[in-house]
Amino acid sequence: MEEKDQEKQEQEVVQEPEQELVEESDVQNEDQPDQEMEALKQEKDEIYQRLLRLQAEYDNFRKRTQKEKEADRKYKSQAIVTELLPVVDNFERALGTAPGDDSAAGFVEGIEMVYRQLKDALEKEGVEEIKTEGEPFDPNVHQAVMQVEDDQYESNVVVEELQKGYKLKDRIIRPAMVKVNQ
Repeated sequence: MEEKDQEKQEQEVVQEPEQELVEESDVQNEDQPDQEMEALKQEKDEIYQRLLRLQAEYDNFRKRTQKEKEADRKYKSQAIVTELLPVVDNFERALGTAPGDDSAAGFVEGIEMVYRQLKDALEKEGVEEIKTEGEPFDPNVHQAVMQVEDDQYESNVVVEELQKGYKLKDRIIRPAMVKVNQ
């Protein structure tokens, strides 16, 4: 009997640590789902943050391209206007030197009509002349070519326009060349 008791005790001793080991592994197994859950939550948060950043980048891209398209539409005629400004200048010079006799009156009248038609077409596109004489000098719209001293004008005021300046909507196409009072 003693042998049986000993065997029983050995089995109990052997069984008890197994039970403890099982309990420890159960604790580890219980911690493992929590750790996995935390890792999954962290991964989900990272993916969500990346998604938010991508959405913000896309919105910024969409807004930027929309602004570029609007600017392209707004200033689509800038290249042709820039090419036509010397033509307008030449028309003005030609009309300024028109002969006073009646033989060329019909010709001059025709040139004036073409000039007005060209000016009207440019105005429809948003081209405006820059006001100069008597205005305060603004380096953003005026290009000072000469300085004079004239008591009739205040200091830093445009005295004379040498070449007209133009702007397309709110963009300066060509600054006006002017004389400025010191």
